[in-house]
Amino acid sequence: MDEQSGSDSIQFGDQLKSDIHVRLKNNKGRQELFRSHSSILKNKSTYFADKLSDQSSHSCLEIQCTELDYDHYVKLLKCLYLPTNSLLDSWDSVKSALGVLEVAKKLHCESIFESCVEYLEAVPWEDSEEDNIVRVVSKLGPTAMPILARIQPVELGPIKNVFISAIRFATSLDSPFPPFGDELKTSAQEQVEYMLGDDEDMHLATSDNEVKTETQIGLFKTFSFFEKELSSISESNASFCSSKILQSLSDLEWLCNILLKMGLMTDFVSKWIEISENILRIIDDKKIENKMWDLKVKLIEVTSKVLDAVGYGNVIIPAPQRVQLLKSWLPFIRKLKPVLDLMIKNDKEFPYKMDDDLCQSIEGAIVSLVLALPSDDQAEILADWMNAEQQVRYPDLSEAFELWCFRTKSAKRRLVGGLDNKIDNATVSL
Repeated sequence: MDEQSGSDSIQFGDQLKSDIHVRLKNNKGRQELFRSHSSILKNKSTYFADKLSDQSSHSCLEIQCTELDYDHYVKLLKCLYLPTNSLLDSWDSVKSALGVLEVAKKLHCESIFESCVEYLEAVPWEDSEEDNIVRVVSKLGPTAMPILARIQPVELGPIKNVFISAIRFATSLDSPFPPFGDELKTSAQEQVEYMLGDDEDMHLATSDNEVKTETQIGLFKTFSFFEKELSSISESNASFCSSKILQSLSDLEWLCNILLKMGLMTDFVSKWIEISENILRIIDDKKIENKMWDLKVKLIEVTSKVLDAVGYGNVIIPAPQRVQLLKSWLPFIRKLKPVLDLMIKNDKEFPYKMDDDLCQSIEGAIVSLVLALPSDDQAEILADWMNAEQQVRYPDLSEAFELWCFRTKSAKRRLVGGLDNKIDNATVSL
C-alpha cells in the first residue's frame, strides 16, 4: 500500500524519477520513447511486472503495436499515472475508451480495464459505433460483457409486454397530445413492423394468444371507427370526415402488413368482404361523385392488399366469398381508373392516381384470383369483363380468358380420360 501511495505522486513524463524507458513501435516504422517508472508499471500492470522481473528488461521495455492502436497505447501509458478514482473522468469518447480497453486487456491493466468497462456500459453509443463495440467486446471475455447489457436478447415475457403495448398505441383512436400530432403513433406502427422481421423470439411472442387477441381487438376497433366515420359522410361535412376516414384507412393498410406476418390476415379479409357492399354504396353516392378522390384511391390501395392475399393463396376462403370480393370491387376499380387517368390528363397537377406498381399488383392478383374460381364463376366474370366499355384498358384479364378457353376445351377430354384410366385400372385389378 505504501508503494502504491508513493507511486501515485509520480507524474507522467517525470524525468527526474524515471528509471526505465518504454518504446512503442508500429509496423510502419513509427516509434516513440517514453520515460517511465518501474514502480508505476509494476503496480498497474501484471504484464509489465512480469517483464520487469527479467533483469535484462530493466533499461527499456519495447512494445510492438499497429498504426490503428498506437494512440491507444499512448493513452494507456498516461492513464497508468492517474489515481484509480480519476480514471472515469479521463475518458472522452467511446472510440478512445474502446481502444484503451483492448490494450488494457493485452497488458493486464485491471483498474484501467474495469474503468473502461464502467464508462462504455453507461454512455450512449452512436449507431455507427455499435457493431465495432460488439466485435471488440465479444473477444474480451466475461468481465467485459456488462458493456453489452443494453443489447442482450430480451426474455419472452418482456418482449410480449412491449409488443402488446405497442399494438395498443399503434391502433389507438385518440389523437396524441400536442406537439407530437400523429408522429408517436406512426413511430409505434413502424417499430411494430420492424419487430415483426425474421426473428425467432418475435415469432414466439406473436404466436402467443394474448398478443393475437390484442391485435384482433385493435383490428376490429379500427374497422368499427372506419365504418362509423364512413357512414356519417354527407355533402356538407365530406371534407371533415375524409381526414378521419383516411387516417383509419391508413391504419387498416398498416394492419394488413402485420396481420400477414402474424397469420391473422383471414380476419381482415373476411371483415373487408363483409362490409364491401356498404362501403361501395356510400362511396358511389352521387353527392360525392366528383369529390374525395384521395379516399377513393386509398380504398383501392387497401383493397389491393386483400386481393393480393386472396389471389396468391396467403388467405384461404371459400369460393363464394372470393366471387363476392371480385364482384364487389372489380366494377369500382374498372370505373375509377379511367376517371383518374382523365383527371390527370386534364390537370397535370392532379395529385391522386393509381400508380403503375399498384395497377400491376391489382391486375396480377385479380388474374390469379379468377383462375382459381370454379369454371362457371370464371365464365360469368369474364363475360362481364368483355361486355364492359373499358375492359381493354384496365384491368387486362386476357390471360385469364385464354386459360379459361383452354381449360374449357380440354375439360371433357381430361374428365373422360380420367374415367377411362379408372376403368382400365379396375379391370386389371380384377
